[in-house]
Amino acid sequence: MTNPVLTAAAVLPALYLLYCIYQADRVEKEPAGLLISLAISGIIATFLAMMAESVGYLLVSSVFWEGSILYNFFFYFFVVALSEEGFKYLLLKKRTWNSPAFNCRFDGVVYAVFVSLGFALWENISYVGMYGMQVAILRAVTAIPGHACFGVFMGVWYGLAKKFDLYGNDEKANRYCKLAVIFPVLLHGSYDFIASMENSWFTLVFIVFIAVMFWISLHMVKQQAKRDHYLDGGSYKSVIR
Repeated sequence: MTNPVLTAAAVLPALYLLYCIYQADRVEKEPAGLLISLAISGIIATFLAMMAESVGYLLVSSVFWEGSILYNFFFYFFVVALSEEGFKYLLLKKRTWNSPAFNCRFDGVVYAVFVSLGFALWENISYVGMYGMQVAILRAVTAIPGHACFGVFMGVWYGLAKKFDLYGNDEKANRYCKLAVIFPVLLHGSYDFIASMENSWFTLVFIVFIAVMFWISLHMVKQQAKRDHYLDGGSYKSVIR
């Protein structure tokens, strides 16, 4: 992408949300190198997801008529959402699960959002490069914050899983690790499935869906940041008022 205005339009929304989630982390800031590597992991996830989606497309289109409700359901939930959120989670866990920096509950949210927005940033560059400013504006208020929301839901459960892992409760740690994938997949699949339904009724449903998802995610970030604590039980008096 050579147009600097389009480049800025593609990149700035994700960078702004990355800054917001970084600022929300009040207990202990994460190392810059770790956060950059997580954003890069999100970019890598886009390429892995593209390959998986190519195979998934062939499988689903061989069974269902493309564009039918069943096709859209299986393609968006079991191919797109599962591929994208699954690879985000795998790279997130590989990079952070055993990191000594992962020592606070809210870290899970920060890490997951950085991976998700790294994914969204690279995806957005591709879309805006192909379709221009109109798509940049639309995605700035839908897809980019949408990926951030998927990351919030992933990170909340991921941070809880790490907490129980440190407590030696493998059963609960595994359960919450699964939820860290299931919830984002369900949200992502619903987002894409509703958006694929081309009529005015589903347009209204889509607007309500993303508005509610954005509101819940923002509330979760505020609450998780306010209640943040060290995973090993160390004391910390929150500075959030």
